[in-house]
Amino acid sequence: MPALTLDDLVAGRRGGFAADTALCGIVLHPAGHTRSPAMHTAAFRALGLDAVYVAFDVPPERLADALSGARAAQVRQLAVSIPHKEAVIALLDEVDDTARTIGAVNTVTRQPDGRLVGANTDWLGLVAALERETALDGQRAVVLGAGGTARAALHGLRTRGATVTVLNRTRARAEQLAAAFGAASGALSDLGDLPYDVLVNTTSVGLRSDESPVPAETLREGAVVLDAVYDPPETRLLRDARARGCATVGGKWMLVGQAVEQVRLWSGRTPAAETLAEAFDAAGAR
Repeated sequence: MPALTLDDLVAGRRGGFAADTALCGIVLHPAGHTRSPAMHTAAFRALGLDAVYVAFDVPPERLADALSGARAAQVRQLAVSIPHKEAVIALLDEVDDTARTIGAVNTVTRQPDGRLVGANTDWLGLVAALERETALDGQRAVVLGAGGTARAALHGLRTRGATVTVLNRTRARAEQLAAAFGAASGALSDLGDLPYDVLVNTTSVGLRSDESPVPAETLREGAVVLDAVYDPPETRLLRDARARGCATVGGKWMLVGQAVEQVRLWSGRTPAAETLAEAFDAAGAR
């Protein structure tokens, strides 16, 4: 397969790929940890799509150049990951209402007329992951954290009819986010005093470490616990939750769900979530 670098993208070069091959990819920084190419490539093969998917390590100062190059190279779709989900908004021709509400874009799709349109599929991925275990309407949910993923979680949970409380180490940030989505708020230390049916961790605590954002004794038996962290596949939070009699959902399923929706957005076809999940697992084993 031909190679395609960030410099190629910035220059508008397709790196040897045929003009009729749909060029897709992801922009993030750093790029070494992403499993998106494996998942999307598996989806393309399963659907018989003539498409390729490339990871571009894009420092913040080169994001505008990368988007300009994507236009020139007629890139069909770009996934957008950390740290670009907010900054990319100003570089697009249009952003849909949901992404505006969330305040972040994780998907940029080229329209037939060449316009680049931003969307957010993170919230759909989170909802799909949780709905593997429970219906959300009428549920009492707690979201840990107050960043971009927390905003997507709040939108998804509220859209599906759950009541939500946002807990964050800095209470003021939780209050600000909660006010924007009609939710309650508090500090992380409040978790043990709250009744809840669903717990979603959107903090980075547990990423490549054996830490949990909350004490094990605050986890409620029978709750559904989702950790957006996917490395390691089973975090300390999930192990503690399982030991306390909770149903658990790994971050893999949120990542898979948002990628399924990304493929649908540009191709009009929906790959099986299990196909992407298998590719995710295989990429982690390498």
